[in-house]
Formats: sequence, structure tokens, C-alpha cells
Amino acid sequence: MYAVTVCDHFMIAHSFRGELFGPAQALHGATYAVEAEFRRADLDANGVVCDIGRAMTALREVLAAFDYRNLDAESDFAGINTTTEFLAAEIHRRLALRTAAGDLGPDTADRLTGIKVTLRESPRAWASFEGPIPATR
Repeated sequence: MYAVTVCDHFMIAHSFRGELFGPAQALHGATYAVEAEFRRADLDANGVVCDIGRAMTALREVLAAFDYRNLDAESDFAGINTTTEFLAAEIHRRLALRTAAGDLGPDTADRLTGIKVTLRESPRAWASFEGPIPATR
């Protein structure tokens, strides 16, 4: 299996509901380092998994929807604890949809076996979500 990973970062504010979260129940900020890994069983005719430049652009555009936002004020996240795990899955979902739409180049989505998104909230803690590209291409 081949893989190409691109990375970026974004900053948000949010709070959590539930005693489990202790002081994180109050509004606080977070800066996440993000890695998006694109996987493929074989290389294309150019010898690549996908166009790295297009992958970087797609990731940046997905993250722009979160960057410098208070997620508590976003209607898409009403009633949801926007944990690191949840955000990894949501970024994966949005990135997979863009990939399926052809944002990484022609025929790329048909050949990728999946995407793994990792959010690093500190050097000591991170969460990931991985899954396939939607079949409805």
C-alpha cells in the first residue's frame, strides 16, 4: 500500500458539555496540527498516489471552514461536543467528499483506497479517523 501525507494546521475555540471534560467545559482555544494521508494500492502512470499540490489545497480549503472560529457558535455543530475525535471524522468526511468530486485530479478518487486524518492537539495527544472515499462518485 502506498501513501502520501499532507499537513496543515487550524485554530478554533470551543467548549464541552459534561463533567468528564472538567475545566474544558469552559470556552477555550485549541490549535490542531492536521495530517491527511491518502492511500492507494498502486501508483498512477506518473508514479504518484495523488497530486500533492491538489491534496494540500483541498486540505487547506476544508480547514478554512473551521479556522479562527468558535465552533460553539456554528450551527453545524449545535449540541455536539467538538472533540478531537469528532473533528478528525468531520474533516475526513469533508475531505473525502472533495476527493470524490475530483478535487485531487481526474481518476484519483477511483484509485484511492482511503484517507486517514490525524489531529494532533499536543505533542503528547492526538486522534485519528480513517475510512474510504464515498462510493457515490
